[in-house]
Amino acid sequence: MRSYLIKQGIPFVNCAAGEARFREEIVPKIGRWIVPVLEAEDGTLIQDGSDIIAHFEAGGTTRFPAYPATPCHALIGQIFELFGGEGMLRPAMHYRWNFDDVNRAFVSADFSSSLAPTGASADVRGAIFEMASQRMRLAMASFGVSPETIPAVESSYAEFLRLFDAHLQASPFLLGGRPTIGDYGLIAPLYAHLGRDPYPARIMQTSAHRVWRWVERMNRPDQDAGEYGHPPEALYPDDLVPETLKALLCYIAEDYLPEVRAFVSFANGWLVARPDLEPGTTGLDRVQERRIGEVDFDWRGHRIRVGVMPYRLYLLQKIQDIADRAEPEAAARMRALLEETGLSDLLRLRTARRIERRNHLEVWGARL
Repeated sequence: MRSYLIKQGIPFVNCAAGEARFREEIVPKIGRWIVPVLEAEDGTLIQDGSDIIAHFEAGGTTRFPAYPATPCHALIGQIFELFGGEGMLRPAMHYRWNFDDVNRAFVSADFSSSLAPTGASADVRGAIFEMASQRMRLAMASFGVSPETIPAVESSYAEFLRLFDAHLQASPFLLGGRPTIGDYGLIAPLYAHLGRDPYPARIMQTSAHRVWRWVERMNRPDQDAGEYGHPPEALYPDDLVPETLKALLCYIAEDYLPEVRAFVSFANGWLVARPDLEPGTTGLDRVQERRIGEVDFDWRGHRIRVGVMPYRLYLLQKIQDIADRAEPEAAARMRALLEETGLSDLLRLRTARRIERRNHLEVWGARL
């Protein structure tokens, strides 16, 4: 979300979650402690990076539209928003929390500076980091990271870096000469975790320099693409999908589609067990809870268990909505692309109820 504001030239003030105003005013209005939250000039609060982008895009006055106008590009953008925001959590968590000898000093200072109350003592800052660290290390397991899966996590991430680096050889952004919603999805883990924390940042710098430059580029207001000869700030012509981009989509089919299948199946079973679930509710005792349960599935030779979060269904619906709204010829081209790259199930995997966002929460809609 921060990258989006920078690229669009939207002025903003970056505030820390540890500030008293966030705890005392923003959190009660949102209903839970969660970031990011944007406070507009009129006081309106918008929680969630995807919703913040949608808010500005609805105004139609942004410098570079985040949502591509052509069908395959629009579909690809939403796929990478889902994958970037939700599908890269295993490497993000692993490379942050399993390399304390390199990362700890930086991560401790970074966490405490953003989470601790303004002016907190070193002891308080340290205690806050230890509490957050303990929570995050426990959460890491709920994303499928364990001693048994670590080699697969590292191999998978290395493959992603290789493929994305190869794709960036010809263009500075995912779909050409300017960023789109797919870039904004990918930057979330590739900057906050994998591009800033010392250990994974070094991996990126030494093994995927073009990806490292893309991370830098995504945090600058200008195009910052001198090594490409300052190309036009336009997307690939004629809805073109280069072979290098198809290779990335095939990677998503292998790496993340099994998880999508698992959480859609779990969610539908969960809904069957709750036939009287009221529309507009979470169906949970604690509305602040983000997970409705856990599900097992096979991933790269391992049986892993992950938490099932309705928010992921919300992003999956955005992919499906692109296809559902398309004219027949455009829909056929999208289906052909998904068939070629092994991602056809993204249009088939649907829950019996849609996920909606109301009052900063993911809630269930009416029965379809």
